[in-house]
Parts: sequence; structure tokens; C-alpha cells
Amino acid sequence: MPSLTHEALLLLFRNRPELAPELLREALGVELPAYTEVRIESADLNDVVPAEYAADLVVLLVDGKPVFAIVVEVQLARKERKRFTWPVYGAGLRARFECDAVVLVVVPDAKLAGWAAEPIRLGPGSIFQPLVLGPDAVPVVVDRARAQLDPELAVLSVMAHGRGDVDLAVQIALAAVAGVTGVADPERFVLYSDLIEAALSEAARKAFQMLPEGYEFQSETVRKSIEKGRIAEKAADVIAFLEARGLEISEAQRERIIETTDLDALNTWVRRAATVASVDELFG
Repeated sequence: MPSLTHEALLLLFRNRPELAPELLREALGVELPAYTEVRIESADLNDVVPAEYAADLVVLLVDGKPVFAIVVEVQLARKERKRFTWPVYGAGLRARFECDAVVLVVVPDAKLAGWAAEPIRLGPGSIFQPLVLGPDAVPVVVDRARAQLDPELAVLSVMAHGRGDVDLAVQIALAAVAGVTGVADPERFVLYSDLIEAALSEAARKAFQMLPEGYEFQSETVRKSIEKGRIAEKAADVIAFLEARGLEISEAQRERIIETTDLDALNTWVRRAATVASVDELFG
């Protein structure tokens, strides 16, 4: 079953198909033909290969007709089988649309990116080269204006660089937050907000939650979303602490903890959860 990280990365490309050609040009220096449309195509390649092959995502550049095809593959672990299937994806897509095709492998780990970028020998005189987007190749987005124009790239930037230098990670996260402020779809907004915080190291997350002195979010919705996330996380800590100690929690007590919006009260309950003999004592 695909992991949440795998699905989250794919979702960024699915929500903004333009992200794939943008990264090919900017991050990997690939020259692309002129095109007027970018669209998602079926990733099922059964019509051009004899066995079942399904890529993660297919992005097609069109100028009246297909002019360039991109297979987007998210790779989170080393799987030697991929070195046999990636060439099939590229060749199958080229045959289907009768245009140039590439396999873009998105890898969040630098060491794994080195493995993925190794040329694949098909036979004597024949080599297949996947194009690999490792974390070092992802643009560092700290410009909030750019993040607002391309929120998916801003979120991807946090996922690639959020565990490096703390100060830089916080700057990238703040730009990404400014970018997702303009996302109209509430579900996408919440998902992107969660991805931003989840992508940060513990030190960067703490610094981000404290925020730079004098900084205020332009969007009240963003501020409330972050505060709501902190409250939910703290409530989960209270319940996890009680359960770890083997204390029985009734449904009413569980609901009271989950529905509490007072962060100070939750902080108190976390401390009490370490010593109380029953959940009733928790509320004191």
C-alpha cells in the first residue's frame, strides 16, 4: 500500500500538472518543446505493453497534438525492479503518444537519488537514463510572492529542505504558508498546511510554531488552522499518555479531551496524565 508521503508527493503533481515541466526546466535543465496545454493522462500502459504496467502519474504537454510526455514516479525506497519497469514506462508512453517521453523520478532522500540516477543498461549499446529530482535539486522557495503563484512548489520545497538548516527551513515554511493561504479548496488547504509542519525537523517545527518576533499571518484562517493543529496534537498526547499507563478512558472522557479547545488546559492534563490514578483525577 502506498505511504502517505508517496501519495502526498503525487498529489502535488496531480493538483498542478505544470509542476512537472516546470521542475524539468528549472531544476534539471531539460529543454522542452513549445506547448499550449498541460494535462494528466491515464497512467495505465496496458495498451502498448504486453503485461500490466501502471506508472504513478503521466503528464502530457500538448500543442494541438502531444509534443512531450512525462512519467512522474515517486520513489521512497530502493527497489531493483524499478530499473526494469522505468524503461518500459518511457518506451510505452513514447509509443502511445508518438512524441518524446521521459521518466521523472521524485526522490526525497539524497542517497536514494544517487541510486535512482544511475544509467540503466538495456543491452549492448543501449542505455536508458531516468531523470531524477532529489531534494538538492528542488528549488528553495523563500519568496512569498512566488509561493502564492505556485503553492505546490512551495510545499515541495518544504518537504525537500525542511529538515536542513533551521533558519532556512522556517523561512521556506513561512513562504509556503503564505502560498497555501490562497488555495480555495478547504481540503487542499488543510492538507498542504499539515504537510508543511510535518516536513519540518523538530527544531524547525518548534521555531516555526513560535514564529519570528513581530510576524503575523496575513490570513486569519491560516493562524486558526495552525492553532487547531496544535490543540489536536496536544489532545492526542493526553490520550496516548493515559493509554500507555493502562488507564481506562470512557467515551465521555475521551470526547471531553478531544473537544477541548483550551491549550493551557491540555498542557496541564499532559502533566497530570503522568501521575493520576484515574482519568477522573485528570480533570481535577
